[in-house]
Amino acid sequence: MASKRTIITLPEEDKAWLEGYSKTRNISMAEAIRQGIRKLKESMQQDNYRNVLNQTKGMWQAGDGLVYQKKIRSEWDDR
Repeated sequence: MASKRTIITLPEEDKAWLEGYSKTRNISMAEAIRQGIRKLKESMQQDNYRNVLNQTKGMWQAGDGLVYQKKIRSEWDDR
């Protein structure tokens, strides 16, 4: 995986916190930032999934969805 170098500006308080966090975990500040970005991406993907579920919840109005699903799947066995 190719990497790009990025310079960021942090408030002094955040930089001090990041330094302490990194030292206690024996990782570089860059690695701590990479881990944080990964967690943020995962969180956003989960939020997007939840949003889609919430937006589509209750759309099926044609009766019991499980009964319909079993009926359709039973037709697959007849092929």
